[in-house]
Amino acid sequence: MHHDNVSLDQLLVVVPLYNHGGTVRDVVQRCLQQHAHVLVVDDGSSDGGAQTLTDLKVTVLRHEVNRGKGEAILTAAAQARQRGFSHIVTIDADAQHLPEDLPLFFKAVMREPLAVYVGMRDFSADNIPASSRFGRHFSNFWLRVETGCKLGDAQSGFRAYPLAVLEHLHFTDSRYSFEVEVLVKACWAGVPLHDLPIQVYYAPGSERISHFNKVRDNINLSWLNMRLCMRSIAPWPHKRLIRADQPPFSWRQPLQSLRNLLAQDISPSKLGLAMALGLLLGTLPLIACHTVVTLFAAGFIGVNRYLAVAAGNLCMPPLVPALCIELGYFFRHGKWLTDISFETLGLQCIDRVYEWFLGSLLLGPLFAIVGGLIVYVISRWLQQRAWQTVSDRDTSCP
Repeated sequence: MHHDNVSLDQLLVVVPLYNHGGTVRDVVQRCLQQHAHVLVVDDGSSDGGAQTLTDLKVTVLRHEVNRGKGEAILTAAAQARQRGFSHIVTIDADAQHLPEDLPLFFKAVMREPLAVYVGMRDFSADNIPASSRFGRHFSNFWLRVETGCKLGDAQSGFRAYPLAVLEHLHFTDSRYSFEVEVLVKACWAGVPLHDLPIQVYYAPGSERISHFNKVRDNINLSWLNMRLCMRSIAPWPHKRLIRADQPPFSWRQPLQSLRNLLAQDISPSKLGLAMALGLLLGTLPLIACHTVVTLFAAGFIGVNRYLAVAAGNLCMPPLVPALCIELGYFFRHGKWLTDISFETLGLQCIDRVYEWFLGSLLLGPLFAIVGGLIVYVISRWLQQRAWQTVSDRDTSCP
């Protein structure tokens, strides 16, 4: 995905519309005060809202039946490409978002065109529904689990998209859950996600119109998050739009692997944290699920998954579990386990797992601290050597 400088005329404001006839005209008029290029996609509305726009200088597209907000956004993206735009900025038709915040998105896109920008709503405003607060925390949490990316408001519909994100990634959901899916897959594709603080207006409860179906849409969101979680730990790579893949870590060439990761602008502290996490989880008796747990944890705290998994592999049986079991046995009985037999390791396996856990409570943090510090120190040394090499090359140039 490549963009040179983006001009204001390459941005299209998009208003997805579904039965918000009472507010859409005001929203569109205020959008036109901020920008000349506005498109409304009427997604099968039955309240005649689009007819209130006929005297405004705005393009209106219509779906004859309701196909979902995601389909409305994709329809807008296709139209935007045909008309020579490079980005769309979506804003809801229910007047929740303030069109006066549009210049924030325009400036951000022109500053960094290859990113997705999401409006972070100010939830100190009046009349914020409890369901919206919960939904924001819920979506933010799962976005972080599935990608390691952090946003303040993953549910907000006020966004700026590069068209390449909508054109070249495959999406399976077409309704509200589309807006979660597009963020996850954009992050997997290497596209930066950024917050933009915005204002928000929620009408009093009796006046508020929401088309969110608490049963259907929550089921769809849960099913989507389950699929995305499974995909996030699958062994095959994600489709990339920005080529910045982090190469796998190899213990055959540890120094070169660290150099490669540092070249991806991963800090030594993040590398040390990944090593510590892998060793900590690798020491625990997470039988048959070490890798899955490590991948989820590394994604959640935003450290390199390759290094975390490689660190956990250092703790594979028999050495580390044996050390943990010996230490755990000592904690329980005040002596070391010397009788290695079918009875002690087979028939008493539940006791050994418990002792493995007890021993890991001491050895896990110890290994994590030592291993994390070693990787941090080596990474800092490699980073400083790289900086020194660049500095020497610059000073030697005539």
